[in-house]
Amino acid sequence: MVKLGLIYRSLLNEDFSVLQVMEKLHSRREYVPLNLLEKMSGFHEEKLVLILSKLHSLGLIKGETISDEKMYRLTYTGYDMLALRSLVTRNVIEALGDKIGEGKESEIYEGLAPGGVHVAVKFLRLGRTSFRKTARVRDWALRSSLSWYKQSVIAAEREYKALRELVVHRALVPAPVGYSRHVVVTGYIRGVELYKKPDLSDPAEVLMNILETLAIAYHKAQIVHGDLSEYNILVEHESEKPYIIDWPQYVYREDPRASELLKRDVSYTVRFFKKNYKVDITEDSALKLVLEYSSK
Repeated sequence: MVKLGLIYRSLLNEDFSVLQVMEKLHSRREYVPLNLLEKMSGFHEEKLVLILSKLHSLGLIKGETISDEKMYRLTYTGYDMLALRSLVTRNVIEALGDKIGEGKESEIYEGLAPGGVHVAVKFLRLGRTSFRKTARVRDWALRSSLSWYKQSVIAAEREYKALRELVVHRALVPAPVGYSRHVVVTGYIRGVELYKKPDLSDPAEVLMNILETLAIAYHKAQIVHGDLSEYNILVEHESEKPYIIDWPQYVYREDPRASELLKRDVSYTVRFFKKNYKVDITEDSALKLVLEYSSK
């Protein structure tokens, strides 16, 4: 397993300088020629080649020979290092631990914020699923000019924005701490994914809490999750509070697809609780609870 923290600690200022130049040049081209890197970085060719060799050996860049010219591009891990550099410089995090989770489009690591605060560090990786699946509920993913990385950047910004809005209204979601590029940092939840079917003392109450968060999102934040299932619900160990995670694909309430997606989110969740915890509730009545929700 790649230890991102170890890679980060092995990098020098000169390494980050080259990575930053490559990121800047990627706004205009996918591959960056060596001579342009030399010009923009300020390093002479011999020094630059040594730096590039190190970055390549760490998996931060890839090299290709195109039309007899040596070209380079950043990998996701290279972008990871730039995001971590930004988060560390801004005192959002100060240490990165082991990977603790992996989703369809993300990897989650343990981290520490200043003061020893435990956080979760989520790296968006939108290249893992098919373009068709990604674009299904994401209008911005339909723009062919967007690379997988740029889509991940947009997804991270959207997720951070959604979480900020949701916590204001006391929805059960991870508390946002900060973000940079394709990486989102949130509060750490000591829990277990719902798909693992944890023992619950009151499954009906857990389901009601999930439906309440969906209602808060719909009525107060004016958004619909859009991809809810047992795989993106975390149940806290002691309190059994269910936290809904993975929000980048949300749609706004006025979106023509919102009603359909909300119904699907509710249906998937209710079916899971009926099958695995024998909770006596219909999909229609659960959806009605969400649509007719009023805060106390």
